[in-house]
Amino acid sequence: MRAAANRICRLTLAFGLAAGLSAPAFAVGDESDETSPPPKTETTTKCADGKVWDKKRKECVAPKKSSFNDDDLYEAAREFAYAGQYENAITVLNLARNKNDPRILNYLGYANRKAGRMELGMSYYRKALQADENYILARSYMGQALAEEGDIQGARVQLVEIRDRGGENTWAYRALLQSLNGYRTY
Repeated sequence: MRAAANRICRLTLAFGLAAGLSAPAFAVGDESDETSPPPKTETTTKCADGKVWDKKRKECVAPKKSSFNDDDLYEAAREFAYAGQYENAITVLNLARNKNDPRILNYLGYANRKAGRMELGMSYYRKALQADENYILARSYMGQALAEEGDIQGARVQLVEIRDRGGENTWAYRALLQSLNGYRTY
């Protein structure tokens, strides 16, 4: 059910972007734009040492599975990752109940890659795509990682996959194309 809703959400977005609308890319169960940096919250502006802002308690707390749902953990981890706090992002993502959620797997890939653990990051991208082969953001990040490693052909394969899955007018496609210096060869 979640995978079907995920695909419907991304297809709706793809059609909206293709029509020139400025609708954001939504993740399942998530109301934020998954392709733009997350807005800074108290998690990165007030909390320290990997603590997460608890909206209910209105204070910084050590993240625990029982305290936050997977969507909250995902949002906090994205914020940590975009703030360059990769280890905090990984710690938070590892608390997720659904270890097969492609969003969780994708950001475990992103945070590990950015922390210098490229092969571990790549393994998470592969797992994210096993969970949802149409998850074009994971394809984009994987392609960017491949380009960083010098595997331009592998990055191009991901670019084509994004295009063929209806994502040519998305940030995921543009970001990967840019990492290939705008060079498009199908």
